This record gives sequence, C-alpha cells and structure tokens, in this order.
Amino acid sequence: MSDFNYGGTDEESAEIKKLDAEVLEDPDNFEHWEKLVRAAESLEGGLNRNSSPQAIATTRSAYDRFLAKFPLLFGYWKKYADLEFSIAGTEAAEMVFERGVASITTSVDLWTDYTAFKIETSHDPDVIRELFERGATCVGLDFLAHPFWDKYLEFEDRVEAHDKDYKIFSILSRVIKIPMHQYARYFEKFRQLAHSRPVVELVPTETLSRFRAEVESESAGYQGGPKGVSEMEIEREVRTKIDNFYLETFTSTQAETTKRWTYESEIKRPYFHVTELDYAQLANWRKYLDFEESEGDYSRAVFLYERCLVTCAFYDEFWFRYLRWMSAQDGKQEEVRNIYQRASTIYVPISRPGIRLQYAYFEEMSDRAGLARDIHEAILDRMPGHVETIISWANLERRQHGLEAAIQVYKAQIDNPIVDLFAKAAFVVEWAILLWKIKGSVDEARQVFQKNQQWYLQSRHFWASYLEFEFAQPTSSEKETEHYERIKKIHEDLVKKSGMGLSTRKELSNYYFTYLQQRGTKDAMKEFLLIDRELNGPLSVQPDYAKPSPSGKGLENGHAPTVDEATLRKGEVRYSNYYAERRDVPANAQGTAPFA
Repeated sequence: MSDFNYGGTDEESAEIKKLDAEVLEDPDNFEHWEKLVRAAESLEGGLNRNSSPQAIATTRSAYDRFLAKFPLLFGYWKKYADLEFSIAGTEAAEMVFERGVASITTSVDLWTDYTAFKIETSHDPDVIRELFERGATCVGLDFLAHPFWDKYLEFEDRVEAHDKDYKIFSILSRVIKIPMHQYARYFEKFRQLAHSRPVVELVPTETLSRFRAEVESESAGYQGGPKGVSEMEIEREVRTKIDNFYLETFTSTQAETTKRWTYESEIKRPYFHVTELDYAQLANWRKYLDFEESEGDYSRAVFLYERCLVTCAFYDEFWFRYLRWMSAQDGKQEEVRNIYQRASTIYVPISRPGIRLQYAYFEEMSDRAGLARDIHEAILDRMPGHVETIISWANLERRQHGLEAAIQVYKAQIDNPIVDLFAKAAFVVEWAILLWKIKGSVDEARQVFQKNQQWYLQSRHFWASYLEFEFAQPTSSEKETEHYERIKKIHEDLVKKSGMGLSTRKELSNYYFTYLQQRGTKDAMKEFLLIDRELNGPLSVQPDYAKPSPSGKGLENGHAPTVDEATLRKGEVRYSNYYAERRDVPANAQGTAPFA
C-alpha cells in the first residue's frame, strides 16, 4: 500500500510528511509549526477553490492543530480566514473569524479585520452593527483601539440612513470618555458634530433641564427677564454650557490617558509570542495592574488582565495573580473557574503543575471533590510518579475519605513499576508521616521507616526525614539512652550502608553533630570527634566506608562516590511545593525572564 498523499507533487507530499513528523516529535517547537503551515499553504502552487481535496484537508489540519496549540496568534487567524474565503467562501471564513475572536477576544487587529470582512460580505447593516457592538465590548477599552473605532465610524458613515449622523454622534459620545492614544482626535470630531445636532441629543434630559434653568435664572433681571430673551439666545447659552460640560469630560479623559501612558509607553510587545519577555516588561505589567486595580473599575481591571495574559500567557505568576484578584470580587466563582480552565488546558504547560493543583483545590472547595481527583489523575497521566501531585492527591483522599484512603494512594504508587525509585522513597516518608502526625502512632511510623530502609539507601530525602522523625520524638532522662541508641543506629547506617555521596553523608551528619552537642551525655564529644575524624580527615585516617572504591570512578573531594553520578544526582533531589517556590525578582533584574 502506497504512502498517504497530502496533496501536491510527490516531493511536496513527502515534505509535508517530514514536517508533520517533526511537529509530532516536538509539539512545543514553534518553528516546526510555522514550516508546516507554510508548506501546506504552498501546496499545488497555492490553495484556491480548484485545489485537490487532499491539499485542502492538509492545510486545514495544519492550521487547526497549529492554532489549537497557539490560539493567541491573531495574524494566523486572519490568514486562515482569508484562505477559507478563497477556498470555500464567506460562511467558512466567518466561522474561522468567530473561532479567532473567541480565542483572543482582546485583539483589536482581529476584531477590526473581522468587521471589515463583514462590511464587505454582508448587506444587512443591523447584522454588521451587532458585530461591531460585540467587538466594542471586547476591545473598546484598549488604549490602542482607534483602528476598531475608526472602522465602526467609517461603517456608519457609509450607511445610507436618515439617522446616520445621530449614530455617529452616539458612538463618539462613548469614545470620548475612554482613555486611549488618540482621544483628542475623537473629541474634536465629537465637538464639531455637536454643533449641528439638536440640543436635545447632546445631553440627558435632566442635564439639559438643569442647564436651561441656569440660563433662564442668569437671564433674569437682564433685558426684562427671561421673557425678554429669545429662544435662540437661550439655546446658544445652553449650548455653551453643554460645550463646557464636555470640555470637563475631555479634561478628565486627558488626565486618565496621561496616567496610563506611563505604563502603555513601556509596553514593547503588546502581542503574543513564544519567546520570553524582558524582566523590565514583566515589571511594567505588574505596576500597570497595580494601578488599574487601585482605580477600582472592575471592567477596566478585567480588560487589562486579559491584555496582559495575551502578552504574558506563558508566565504562571500572572495567571495566579488574575485568579487571586478575581476570587476577591463578589460573586465571581464562575469567572474564577473559567480562568483556571484556560490556564490549565491551554497555556501553562503540564510540566509546571502548580496552577492545576490549585485548580483542584478550588474545585474541592466548591464541593466537587470528584473533579479535583480527576485533575490530579490528568497530571499523572502525563507525568507518572510526580511526587508533589501524588502527595497532593493522597491528602485530598485523606480530607475526603480518611487516613486509610490516603495510605492506599501511596501504596499503589510504591507498587507501581513505572514510578521512579526515589519518588517511592518520598511516598514511604509521607506514609510514615501520616501514621505519626495523623494517626498518632509513632511505633507504626517507625516500622515503616525501618522496613523500607533497605530499598532506599541512596535517597537523601528518606534519610533526612528518618533522622528528623526520630529527632522530633519526645524523650526524658529515663528514656534518653534508648532514644540515643536509636538515633545512633540510624546515623551509622546512613554513613556506612547508604549509597549516597560522601558530601551528602557529611551534610546529614551535621544534624547528628548538633544532636550530640545539644542532647548528648558526658561522652558525646568523644563520639563527635571520632565521626568528624572519619568523615572529614585525610585519607590516611579514614575507615573503609569513606575511602575510594576499587572501581576507580574518580574522587569526590578526595573520596570516591559509591554509585554512578546520575544515580547520585537523583538521590540528592529535594522535594518542594509549588506555593513555596515563588521568588521575588530583584527590582533591577536585567535580561529575559524565564517562563515560570
């Protein structure tokens, strides 16, 4: 059976097959995707209505998968819509535009392109106007929204209708209140048009009545009182007051624009890209968000967060920040859930599972423990044996179903053949801690450590936790000897039987030194100095367990490691929680900021 033909010549089909394989092998590689899309577009000399079904299907598949992976690339949504228009016509192109604006709702460019397309392909002004209003809701507040508003005004100007000027004036009356880059230009248009509009259209009825009353009051005593003043003169004075009223609006908008220009002028990349941003750019977004939150306008704050998360989509901190801010707003649980879902399913890679774990906690809090469990399982489907996720899952089961349910999670992972040995060591530790701190059974916890010691000789985490467990047990003058013998035995096994490197054994021995110093008897310093000599002395005075191995794999500070370097490094791993890994970035940090 011959190979599947992707369309075009045999050479073009083979190239598509090769590029497709590269994408499947490394789906996070943006350049591979770009090459695939370009190759698909150029099949058969460029796609059109007469292209083969294979070439059309290949190109659609490339675009669909590419934009599912990177949905914030507004330029590619436009290209895809143009392509569909040339292949299948208006309806197909419109469907792509709809998918695009659903994926990147804050894109001024994409909404402007979509409305321009609608103007050219639809003959129903109400349908077009409805689309503009949708766009205004999504991007109308953008600091650089002028292309969209210009397109809206241009459309209304082209429509042959008796109330055309009224509709244009209504749009301008909204725009002049929005802080944006070209606010002054819109105000001048508004002011010019206001001179030709009936006075009843210029301000609300209550405001107009107040201005008229003020004019009549001011006219009293002049020219025989209000009755001596013509209606034309009253209207002129009223218009003057209205003009001054809108000048106050202009001044307010100008002030709000100036405030935001401080931050807008520092945004160097307002669009999405897969490359990292500079520290300075992230710092500017933080300050801008601080400012907008302090202003207290919910809609503007939400819009700025959405803009920020186009540019900073791969930076977890901004997703966490948005979630925390939104959760502080009354009645926004569904909005919070939506943010979690977007971050977890599209933008934050599963290799950084922190936001997914926090999503699970949110659903557990919302009495949806089953969904919280599903989220944990979804992470483990991609990262089997991930320690933080399994510990989180076990504690979910403990909270919902009790101690034994949590222990069963750990036992299942310990018995799982695909789980890493050192991860299993961490699960044994957590199992023992549950028995100790939750059940209150020190003896059962100790048995777990003792029975599993032989399997995890190279795990620093196991030995450090075992020591910490015994150090933490209460004692008395009558029981101190028994306590000391138990700890001494653990330390001897640690330095003589474990497979850890000498530097790790030295490090953990420091805890034992502290124990001898603070809680040891009158002979404790004798043992202290003996161990110090054996671990830290020259080769000539070291016992066999600390001397180079016959394999001659090389020295580590004058000593040979007991196992290969790769295993040593795995054994050294220290486990942490995502919420403990947050780090403050220095104010003067330079260069690009890694995704995290």
